[in-house]
Formats: sequence, structure tokens, C-alpha cells
Amino acid sequence: MDKPATLRLRLQHLPVLDTNGLWAAQVRAVRYLEKSLAEKHPPSLIQMATGSGKTFAAVTSIYRLVKHGVARRVLFLVDRANLGRQAKLEFERYVTPDDGRKFTELYNVQRLTSSRIDPVANVCISTIQRLYSMLQGKELEDEADETSAGSLEGLRSDPLPVEYNPAIPVETFDVIFVDECHRSIYTVWRQVLDYFDAFDVGLTATPSKQTLGYFNQNLVTEYRHARRLPTA
Repeated sequence: MDKPATLRLRLQHLPVLDTNGLWAAQVRAVRYLEKSLAEKHPPSLIQMATGSGKTFAAVTSIYRLVKHGVARRVLFLVDRANLGRQAKLEFERYVTPDDGRKFTELYNVQRLTSSRIDPVANVCISTIQRLYSMLQGKELEDEADETSAGSLEGLRSDPLPVEYNPAIPVETFDVIFVDECHRSIYTVWRQVLDYFDAFDVGLTATPSKQTLGYFNQNLVTEYRHARRLPTA
């Protein structure tokens, strides 16, 4: 049977989630996120306490979006380069539940360290500051990539200007996961997110007012305590 034509329609026909190896909070996060996206409620925000497996839940969601939703490319956005390296390790370690191979054996995961997006990358990992530099057609100094976007915010208080870059069209990413980025991503850096025509998914342990505002109060799941409980 042919898959539905659009990602939104395909999201309505995802297979049942395999909960083996997932904690209860992770199961809820994946299920409620998929429900939110399928019911046309993006952007969507996931609140999970530190230590509750938030990144693992995100990788699980991304795997399902790429394999079953046929998302062409997903962006995993972080606050600084060190978090990007940690995220890359999560993808490399992730064993797919229905295939048994590692995520990176099946799909291409690129951590952006230059201004070029690999055309065959299924997942790109980047800092918000690198993505902004790419849209400007500039290279980012390594030091700036290692610095929190929140620290760089102090260099200016007005929103960062973003103009159309034909080398990085607005449809470059189907889904953008924003992982624990500084609250300035929804103020000073916001136009970088708004540039792309993509579903936005936020991941946070402590959402700020700016975060909740950007995601239209659409908190799809809330898990405040890091209790590693098995699924039922």
C-alpha cells in the first residue's frame, strides 16, 4: 500500500509504538507528541525532568518519523557544541526496536561543523548560532560554537535579522527538535526557528514563559520527577 502523500497524513497512520525498553514517561512523550502532530497542533513541547531519558525519547520519535513518517530530514538543535556531540552519541548508540541495527547504520546523522548540509543527511545536529551563521552565508568560529547561545545573547538585545538563503531553503527540514536551548532562542534567536517551514518540537526540563509562549502553551506531556519506572 502506498503511503499518504504528506507527512501530516502519514503521521496519522504510524504503527503502534513498541514500548519494549522504554520507561513510562518516554512512552507518554512519544505517543502524545505523535498525537499532537497528527491532530495539527504544532508546535509541541515536551517537559521531562533531567535524568528521565528525554533525549532517548526524542531519538525514538525521530526514528519513527524518518522510517514510518518518511520525514526527509530532521534537525536536532542544541545550545552549544558539547551538547551536539552528546546527542550524536545517543543516535550512534540507539538500537532500533524493529530492526536490531543501530540508528546510524540505517540513516545518516550529520553533526554540523561547517556551513554545508550533507544532501544525504537524514538527521542534522547543530547549534542555533551555527545555523544562524549558515543562513547568513558565513562560517562560524569554533569558539562561538562551544559557547552557550544564552551567553552570546548578551552581545545584542534585538532579534537577529534573517533573510532568505537559497542555499538553505525554508523546506530544508521537516521537523525541528529544540533540545534545552536557552530561553533566548524564543526571543533574540527566534527568527532562526521561524525561518523554516517545519514542525517544531521542544524538549525541556524547566520551560520558561518564553518557551511556553512560543509553543502556544501546547505542553503535550509533563514529567517533573526523574523516576526510572518501567512501562506497564
